[in-house]
Amino acid sequence: MRYLLDTHILVWWHLDDRQLSRRHREMLADAQGRGEPLAVSSISLWEIAKLAEIGRLQFDVSVEECLASIERNSEIEVLPISAHVAVESTRLGPKFPRDPADQLIAATARVHGLTLATADRGIRSSRAVPVV
Repeated sequence: MRYLLDTHILVWWHLDDRQLSRRHREMLADAQGRGEPLAVSSISLWEIAKLAEIGRLQFDVSVEECLASIERNSEIEVLPISAHVAVESTRLGPKFPRDPADQLIAATARVHGLTLATADRGIRSSRAVPVV
């Protein structure tokens, strides 16, 4: 099974943050052990840049260096926002959160047949996409 990481999961994993749940840590370790790349939506890179801009995220290196290290990481595949993803983001249903970035992330998971690793309760309860 392949996984797409929600932005917060990516950040917590990248920073080795204690907020990353045991279940997600095990899932990430299992995928790494199998040599299975983990996917992220390109919108997550934008979200990280915006969070750094407004001071909600801080790194030991510049945000440019942080994002470049994510892109260079052989364990991560950055998936683009395609026309198919854009249209799918409008078909997640009325229970899905209205945040456009969340919609694009979930749509990316659906289009690519991936399970979304997220702690977001709104996304999880929407049942619009398989989650872990």
